[in-house]
Amino acid sequence: MRQTEVRPGPSNRTRPDLTTRARARRTTVAKVVLGLGALFLLSACGGEQSALDPAGPYAQDPHDLIRIVFAIALVVFILVQGLVVYSVIKFRRREDDDGSLPVQVHGNTRLEILWTVIPALILAGIAVPTVQGIFAQTDAPEDALIVEVVGHRWWWEYYYPDYDIYTANELVIPTGTPVRLEMTAADPVHSPDRGVLHSFWIPRLGGKQDVVPGQTTFLNYEADEPGRYLGQCAEYCGLSHVNMRARAEAKTPEDFQAWVEQQQQPAAEPEGGLEAEGAALFADLGGDRPLACASCHQVHTGGGARSPGQGPDLTHLFSRKEFAGAIYALDEENLREWLRDPPAMKPMQYESNGVGMPDLDLTEEEIDALVAYLMTLQ
Repeated sequence: MRQTEVRPGPSNRTRPDLTTRARARRTTVAKVVLGLGALFLLSACGGEQSALDPAGPYAQDPHDLIRIVFAIALVVFILVQGLVVYSVIKFRRREDDDGSLPVQVHGNTRLEILWTVIPALILAGIAVPTVQGIFAQTDAPEDALIVEVVGHRWWWEYYYPDYDIYTANELVIPTGTPVRLEMTAADPVHSPDRGVLHSFWIPRLGGKQDVVPGQTTFLNYEADEPGRYLGQCAEYCGLSHVNMRARAEAKTPEDFQAWVEQQQQPAAEPEGGLEAEGAALFADLGGDRPLACASCHQVHTGGGARSPGQGPDLTHLFSRKEFAGAIYALDEENLREWLRDPPAMKPMQYESNGVGMPDLDLTEEEIDALVAYLMTLQ
């Protein structure tokens, strides 16, 4: 009789080993994903733009409300999870169970009213200070400093009507004084009602408010202590949205008044040399280039009223610490690179729709002259 050779199959012990390794890999992957998720969440809780580190009353009040809501939510979470754990342990299946269901509370009117009324009272209690806080954030405070804010693509313009001052990107305010922001959005090329939506936000000083073309929205800020506070546009507004930062610089009332007096002075006109050559280039680049710097930027030299330009006001450019949407330190080296090729430092859309600063194809000699002139604008 022909015998059939029986080959031994894989040992049964290899299967659990493979399964164990697969489970171990899945556990490792899950731990890594959870760890990265926790890292990303924690990274969003700090830094210069933390709303959890208020520096003024309009930021402190919402922060205090958050703490109250968090405490209530924590109590509810512990209570609910405690009941869940208790129920799992108390009513778990046992070997001697006869299969009958535990006592049911469906239809118990008193219990249903109780667990309906308690959450309603909690929500009502939270709603009252929330609504009060919303009005406090937007109601006009007495003796407030008015600042008109215009959101351009991609920089912030500030106008102080009480002092006839235009500046850009750096909002200068006095400490201990409420500041009333009257905001709208404008497109630097088209009419204001065709602009794009922005959102103004400096977390340590107060809330966030949409900045809408053709409308005026309001926001109140106040700083307790002198310092510089970082903010940004919080609504996607196109190509260089991430480069649309804002700085608020809080000064003591005395320093703020000195800043106002300095900003109200006309720009000094150079008498000669490379600075004067730069001033002439600023007013008229000439050649085949259709634009001069002065066609978009204002430098107020006295005589006549100030007026906003398509680009930032440069009358006192070097009184600021940053430029180009507050993303670069304002120094000679960065200014040279900017004049050499602006779109390389900040993506813009001048070629397609006229937004932003174009590359004017300046020579190194022209850049030298313009930098020398711009550095006189203190």
